[in-house]
Amino acid sequence: GGRLVTPAGSPLAERVRDAGGECDDDSLLIGRTLTEEGRSRAHIGGRSVPASLLAEITDGLIAVHGQSDQQRLLRAGEQRGALDRFAGAAVERPLVAYTTVYTRLRRVSSLLAEITERARERSAEAEILRGGLAEIERVDPYPGEDTAVDTELRRLEHAETLMQAASGAHTVLVSDPAAGDDTPGAVDLLGAAHRLVAAQASLDQDLADLADRLHEVGMLLADVAADLASYAAGVESDPGRLATVQARKAALAGLARAHGTDLPGVLAWAEQAGRRLLEIDSDGDRAGELASERDRLVADLSTHATEISTARRAAADRFAAAVAAELAGLAMPRARVEAVVSQRADPAGIPVDGQLVAYGPTGADEVELRLVPHPGAPARPVHKGASGGELSRIMLAIEVVLATADTTTTMVFDEVDTGVGGRAAVEVGRRLARLARTHQVICITHLPQVAAFADRHLVVTKADDGSVTRSGVVTLDDAGRVRELSRMLAGVEESALAHGHAEELLANAAADKKIFDKSARQQAVDQGVGLGRVRRVAMDEELRNTP
Repeated sequence: GGRLVTPAGSPLAERVRDAGGECDDDSLLIGRTLTEEGRSRAHIGGRSVPASLLAEITDGLIAVHGQSDQQRLLRAGEQRGALDRFAGAAVERPLVAYTTVYTRLRRVSSLLAEITERARERSAEAEILRGGLAEIERVDPYPGEDTAVDTELRRLEHAETLMQAASGAHTVLVSDPAAGDDTPGAVDLLGAAHRLVAAQASLDQDLADLADRLHEVGMLLADVAADLASYAAGVESDPGRLATVQARKAALAGLARAHGTDLPGVLAWAEQAGRRLLEIDSDGDRAGELASERDRLVADLSTHATEISTARRAAADRFAAAVAAELAGLAMPRARVEAVVSQRADPAGIPVDGQLVAYGPTGADEVELRLVPHPGAPARPVHKGASGGELSRIMLAIEVVLATADTTTTMVFDEVDTGVGGRAAVEVGRRLARLARTHQVICITHLPQVAAFADRHLVVTKADDGSVTRSGVVTLDDAGRVRELSRMLAGVEESALAHGHAEELLANAAADKKIFDKSARQQAVDQGVGLGRVRRVAMDEELRNTP
């Protein structure tokens, strides 16, 4: 667990409150517990949270620098990222704009490539659609025509039968004396019945009602008879029309077979095919629009990439100077580390500084850290140009430089001094102590020269009673620090020689830190940054009284 100091109104405090946690007295308690079964639980501000949220909360507050980080820095992508972190906003600002344009350019290029690559397929599809639509347009069916054709075809095929049925029915309803038919029809008989009832209708209202009904039926029957006569006259045997309708039915059936459906399905296909043809025809216009947008995006990307490259080269010079200063104090005064920013030619790339170069999600630059061990020696990649001990010091110098430029408040250095000893180890401690003036520095080390520079020395202890093993952390007092440093120096706590050496290490470290503090205060007084007159006078007095 741990306690992080954070102002109540800070974004971190707001994020914790959103997660349901609380900050007490401008501090935030965080923790993570591990069970014997291997499960873990994370806690923030008194609330159980996912481990991912704990990582998110602490990511911007704590930076861990360890041997694994050093090895990772040997990879090209990590070296580019390290230089970008050192450069800060000068690279971050154009890189944000570059990333937005790069993402859109990839999308546009993908769509354009898809349209181009599938042009032949779409052309073949369009040809099939146009052929099908041309056949449908030649037949030119209309909705419901198949039903109408079937109805007319049945009438033409059975014209004689239909005419005989209508004529026969008409004869039954209405007699034709002119044709020698003296048998009264149904209309005549109904008329006679109406006349008989109507003659006596005045005698009884019920009979009058029946007379009215007979009259209505007679009129309806007369209308039906007239319609039958008209229908019989209209039904004619027309072999020419029959052949035409039969040909039309065959054409409609042919369309249906060709599309594997009925006439409504054919018409639905024609509507869909028309829409699809419009889409295919519009692909050419869309390809032109996408190509224009791609060219504009490439120009914007080139502008941002050039700005990023310029900023990286400027940062590379400052980075090399800072690392060289650190190496001088680590017993490598003639060594120099260069951050080489370069591009790789690519005919399909983007223009940067007058030539087409390859590009990616982080720009058009390749960054490589190279070591020049001494003047006149060729520059080689750091992992090839340095021995094991030199590589540790180089990586440590880089870590210190990056940590100095880091915006996080807490730095954890996990045995980054492996392979370093003697005077170089003292310089490691001195640099970490200097870094601690602007950051909280937690250093895990086995070197007494480094541990002597700590403001507070903690020791991890382990106790085993035969059944349970417990670990703990103990804060050492002054005497305890001497004993622990003696153990680190000689392997035993009771060595008088080691005690003397330990006390000397502590004294020298304290003197170095005092000198550094005095130098820092003097610089603040000289600059007068953020200090009132009373405070500057007080600091002047302190400086005069400091040995």
